[in-house]
Amino acid sequence: MDVTGHTRRPASIRDVASAAGVSYQTVSRVINDHPSVRPATRERVLAAIETLGFRRNATALALASGRSRGVTVLTANTTHYGYAAILQGIEEAARAASYAVGIRVLESDDAPAVAAEVRRAADAGGGLVVIAYDPAGVRALAAVPAGLPVVGVVETPASPPKGDRPWVWTDDRAAAYEATRHLLALGHRTVHYITIPSSTRRTAARTEGWRQALTEAGAAVPRPLQGSWGPAGGYSAGLKLARDPSVTAVLCGNDDLALGVLRALHETGRRVPDDVSVAGFDDAPHAAYLTPSLTTVRLDFTGLGRAAFALLHGVLEKSDRIAPHPVSVPELVVRESSAAPPADR
Repeated sequence: MDVTGHTRRPASIRDVASAAGVSYQTVSRVINDHPSVRPATRERVLAAIETLGFRRNATALALASGRSRGVTVLTANTTHYGYAAILQGIEEAARAASYAVGIRVLESDDAPAVAAEVRRAADAGGGLVVIAYDPAGVRALAAVPAGLPVVGVVETPASPPKGDRPWVWTDDRAAAYEATRHLLALGHRTVHYITIPSSTRRTAARTEGWRQALTEAGAAVPRPLQGSWGPAGGYSAGLKLARDPSVTAVLCGNDDLALGVLRALHETGRRVPDDVSVAGFDDAPHAAYLTPSLTTVRLDFTGLGRAAFALLHGVLEKSDRIAPHPVSVPELVVRESSAAPPADR
């Protein structure tokens, strides 16, 4: 605020140019360390920047480089473990590359509402990352205008993506397959499965991997129970399974579902792993600290976010594109919640 009581506007790049007696293009070259500026001119510009308290912003950088240094993430959720870890990975990679990250939350999967959010994100400039693990995200990815740089983070696709719409993913099918094989190898005659919602296909990749492992082993394939994203869905499904004494192994579509299953089994007197083995998915931070600690499949969601930004960064910087591919091999983490069935002990 100046002596007249009015709020003083922040110094602009043109204010710096006027004070230093140079063009604003020269100021842009100085703040971006361009080698073509004479030392004396550089010192004069830096002195003006210091005196005026000029702070470089995204707009100034865009003027200097001719492109936006920002990306916008479109997502329907910011709290579930997988979503949050992907966002963390995107932000870490973007910060290292001096890119700003904005987040637009898809509050509805209604087509007009999703299209409006996509338009607003496109107006911000730069590129887009769309987390398409749900109906809203899938619609958003499909609504991105042609020619706008975008990377989708998707469920394991049934077929490779088109070249102009690169995706990244983890191999959920292989992860569920390995977790199911682990439980079968312990001696369980079959493995019951509680699913998370799928948005991109009639049968989710995790369900396909579970079913494939049972079929190859000649085991019965129970009807999957529909869960949700959170513990409440696992608790409800767990109560149903607990009433069936033939159930000795349960695979859950994520670790939060497994948390609910553990509670349901405890309340009904079914001991884990003595009576029922339970395995989860994702290796969320709490999985190792449950009682018993949870056997699960570790997926590198943070690495997935970093890979998504790296792919988009390559497009924005007009470098060679990174071929879309699963970014990590899922890792089975065996802990206390899985063991041989009662008959084998």
